[in-house]
Amino acid sequence: MEAQATTQLAQAATHIQLDDKGVAWIDNTKVKVIEVVLDKLAHGTSPEELHFQYPHLSLSQIHAALTYYYDHQAELDADIERRWREVNAWALDEADSPLRQRLRALGKLR
Repeated sequence: MEAQATTQLAQAATHIQLDDKGVAWIDNTKVKVIEVVLDKLAHGTSPEELHFQYPHLSLSQIHAALTYYYDHQAELDADIERRWREVNAWALDEADSPLRQRLRALGKLR
């Protein structure tokens, strides 16, 4: 019985929930773990600074998101890398979009 109570307590304290696609979300919010992690990685932001950026999140939720990241770092880093490649591919596709071609032909874009 004690082991069950400890397991339930540990699960409740994580503040992280996976949706049906396996995406990690901070409990009772519309914030994905990856969003908090990207802010941390991009700016070297401390949990306290993240709390300033996400005032609706508790420090324990922010720490839980970062803990989840470090526990699943390889998987999440691969997802970040995949997303980065997708964004770069989209940017390259848009660099020569039909609109940009027309504007260039009109001499309004270099």
